[in-house]
Amino acid sequence: MELPINTVIRNYQSRDRAAVRRLCCETGFLGKPIDPVFEDQELFADYLTAYYTDVEPEAAFVLEQGGTVKGYLLGSRRPLRHQWYGFFQNLRLFGIGMLRYRRYNQPTRSFIHWILKNSWREVPAAPRRTAHFHFNVLPEAQKLATTQVMTNMYFDFLRAHGEKEVFGQVVTFESRRGAKLFERFGFRVVEKREITKYRDKHPEPVYLMTVIKNLTLPDSGRSVGR
Repeated sequence: MELPINTVIRNYQSRDRAAVRRLCCETGFLGKPIDPVFEDQELFADYLTAYYTDVEPEAAFVLEQGGTVKGYLLGSRRPLRHQWYGFFQNLRLFGIGMLRYRRYNQPTRSFIHWILKNSWREVPAAPRRTAHFHFNVLPEAQKLATTQVMTNMYFDFLRAHGEKEVFGQVVTFESRRGAKLFERFGFRVVEKREITKYRDKHPEPVYLMTVIKNLTLPDSGRSVGR
């Protein structure tokens, strides 16, 4: 599929780390900046990107337009390594967050309370021994063609290493990325749960959905757009 002019999709490089972390924070609140919900961008970026950029960078890809990183796909084909890293990383981030807690504003404190009380109940089931991915793209770069090329590059990378399935956990609501869209591109919905932290911040229910794709079957549409 042909990419828009001045658009390049390539393997992640270490020099992209700061741009990926910044983009993570710029899109962290339903595609918008995370600041109104959680003010500590350092911790937010560590939680969502550090493993992928620091431990398994070969499974990451970036989208550039005019020489600026405007999107990324971060993946892992080593689920056990990812889980072990996440266990110790979460302990570290929790400790840092508690030390900084008194300095945080009320929305950030409310976010932390939701994490401690409800987040573990609202995360849908996901396979524990399967490759996975997530991606973020700035609004001005969100095109079906660019997302297709980026995800196809990752899926081809997985196939080259013998992986047979991949899953993702994606935020969705009625007007954005419903289940039928993912099914159209060969994904199967495993489970969907409402994320309650958005109830007072968004006019419609927001869900986190686990989708899984069999990489050994012929592709239907090859991928899915944001």
